[in-house]
Amino acid sequence: MLCPALAPQFRMDIETLELIQKRPREGEAEAEWLQDAGLSELLGDAGSDKDNLVLLSTLTRTQAAAVQRRLDTYSRSRRRRNKHPVRDVRDIFGVAGSEVASPSWLAETQDNFSSAAETQDYSCTVRNPGKEEVFNMDVAYSEQAAVLLKGSFLSESRKLKDGNALTRFKIPKGRLGVTRIGDLSAQDMKKIPTLALIELTALCDILGFELKRNKAAKLKTTEKRLFGVPLNTLLENDQKLLPNTKVPLLLQALLSCLEKRGLETEGILRVSGSQTRIKSLEQKLERDFYSGLFRWDEVHQNDVSGLLKRFIRELPAPLLTAEYLPAFAAVQNIPDLKQRLQALNLLILILPESNRNTLKALLEFLSKVVARENNNKMNLWNVSTVMAPNLFMHKGLPNKIPEGKEKQLAEGAADVVRMMIHYQDLLWTVSSFLVAQVRKLNESSNKRYQFCDKRIKNLLRKIHADKDKVEKHQGETNDNKKYGAFSECLVLTGEHCLDPDTYLLDLYHINPHAEWIIKQNPSYPRMF
Repeated sequence: MLCPALAPQFRMDIETLELIQKRPREGEAEAEWLQDAGLSELLGDAGSDKDNLVLLSTLTRTQAAAVQRRLDTYSRSRRRRNKHPVRDVRDIFGVAGSEVASPSWLAETQDNFSSAAETQDYSCTVRNPGKEEVFNMDVAYSEQAAVLLKGSFLSESRKLKDGNALTRFKIPKGRLGVTRIGDLSAQDMKKIPTLALIELTALCDILGFELKRNKAAKLKTTEKRLFGVPLNTLLENDQKLLPNTKVPLLLQALLSCLEKRGLETEGILRVSGSQTRIKSLEQKLERDFYSGLFRWDEVHQNDVSGLLKRFIRELPAPLLTAEYLPAFAAVQNIPDLKQRLQALNLLILILPESNRNTLKALLEFLSKVVARENNNKMNLWNVSTVMAPNLFMHKGLPNKIPEGKEKQLAEGAADVVRMMIHYQDLLWTVSSFLVAQVRKLNESSNKRYQFCDKRIKNLLRKIHADKDKVEKHQGETNDNKKYGAFSECLVLTGEHCLDPDTYLLDLYHINPHAEWIIKQNPSYPRMF
């Protein structure tokens, strides 16, 4: 029998042992990171790393430094364990010492930004919430952070409960336009998460934050068809009924019901429905949803909001994913608002497509709730506070909250949800620097399409000239003529849907090997 006096020490030793067992070996996290970043072949021999070298050739200085740092750590750990020799980072990056050169195709842009940043006036470093600020997506966020470290970051008073205190940001629209998630082809979009992971890691390195990631959770099987079912399984089942479904049909039905009858309800999402009724409704949905026999008009709005929150909580893996939930939660620790948004933008790009689409549908609905604040009494902070636990607390993950930190962590999670709701249009944009890196990857790996047709080139030149004329005389022309010959057309390079403000001749000069498609825009006068 264990002596009572020794019991606390025994429990502490057990916890210490468990912690040691869970702690990853040195180099293990770096190896996983390199695999997720699409650089797994760097872990082995030099036999087949052509794709890796193409990817490395697109990286900025800070991104390459992030890769090098993790490869260094992995190499040291392998040598300590006396395994077969690993590649030297200097062999991979082709440089002597620790300096990593920036690819030439980004040098001009980076130099331009560096010059502008270095001449910026830092004498006034207080962020003005009422003033619109530029959100630069042309230069890698980590490169911007590296330059800004030479000056100072804008300070802000974080008035969490004041929705009017949020700064307004504007993405400057360059000559190549703005790319939204959904504009890129599926093939190009597959390249974005690895590039976003490398950039997010580089940004965290510059800011001095550790990018924490969990291992992917093992999903348990369930006999249910709706609640507690993995997101991908739900979508596979739904797509048998409605091909091309991107958001679970149950979630669509819940949101549609609340939009029709719940947006004006005072305290919607905050006021709890009857738990007994909600459990009964869950069982009826499991039985009758797919047969179309479930009667939504008989359900109370607060019970529907309860079902919505239960659906999110019961997902076997968090909607923000088990791997990146700690990173989403840690965003609150970044002092500067713009850099918090940069990190969130990259995290959303890293999410699997099914998670990202489902999250967007949820955030769009929450934005509609906030828009009816005068009637439902649910402002942005109220909605964020109510929804944060459903997104950040998950029964499948350990939730060890340090004593006395409960309020701080809860408010931090709510602040992240608040940013995702308020800035969702910005967050669902693919940065120009990432699009440029994808273009560079495609250039290096595939040059099938040679642009030889002078007639199409002349058409692009005409559209280019028309847009220049419109901009010069914009005050004399009406809005319907803004895009000239481009407004009634949906223009694609390969499968990349272009912004209607894109200067096509400029894009051609950057990407001369693209396949061009010009066709009638079905949604005219609105392009997207």
